[in-house]
Amino acid sequence: MSEYTPTPRTQVRRLPDRGHYDSETVHRILDEGFLCHVGFVVDGQPFVIPTGYARVDDCVYLHGSAASRMLRTLAGGVQVCVTVTLVDGLVLARSAFHHSMNYRSVVILGRAHAVEDRAEKLLALSAFTNHVVPGRWDAVREVRDSELKATSVLKILLREVSAKVRVGPPKDEAEDYELPIWAGVLPLKLTAGAPVADPKLPEGIGVPESLKNYSRARG
Repeated sequence: MSEYTPTPRTQVRRLPDRGHYDSETVHRILDEGFLCHVGFVVDGQPFVIPTGYARVDDCVYLHGSAASRMLRTLAGGVQVCVTVTLVDGLVLARSAFHHSMNYRSVVILGRAHAVEDRAEKLLALSAFTNHVVPGRWDAVREVRDSELKATSVLKILLREVSAKVRVGPPKDEAEDYELPIWAGVLPLKLTAGAPVADPKLPEGIGVPESLKNYSRARG
C-alpha cells in the first residue's frame, strides 16, 4: 500500500482521525465516483465547476470542449482543486447539533497539464467512457479525428491528495442517550433505473449486459 505524503495543504485538521492518505482508499473512492467539482480562480473570481473524470494509475483526467473556458484556464497552469464526494448515509442523532452524514471524499490539489499526445488522449477518452459504463468504448464506433480535435484532455497527477471518511452511528451527548428519540443511520446509495431506449433505435437491438446490472460499487 503506497502513501500520499500529507502537505500543509492536504493535512486533515478538522477531525484528523477521519483523514486517509493511502492510495488504496483514495483510488477506491475515485473509482466509485464519476462526478467531480473543479475549483479555480480567474481574475480574482472563484469558480467551482462540476464535470466528469476518470483515474488512470496515478493521475486523473478531465475532458471537454476545446472551447471550454475551464479547460483553457486550467491548461494555462493555474492552481486547481478537484473534489469527489460519495454520500453513504444520513446520520440522525438525538439532537440537531449532532446530525451528520457518512461520506467518503477526496481532495486533489495541483496543476493540470494539457494532453497533446494522440495515443494518451485516446487512452484518456476510453478511460472516461469505460469509467462511466464498463466496456462501452469497444461497443461504439471509432472516434473521428474531428471529434478528437474538438476535445481537450487535461491530466492532474495525484501528488497532493487526501481522503476523508466518516462511518458509523451518531455521536450524542452522554445525557442524551436515554431520550426517547430514534437515532441511527439512513443508508443511501446510487442505484440505476431501467434503461430507456432511444426512440430511433432499430428493433432487435437489446440492452447491453453492462447496463442490466449497472452498479457504481467497486471492489
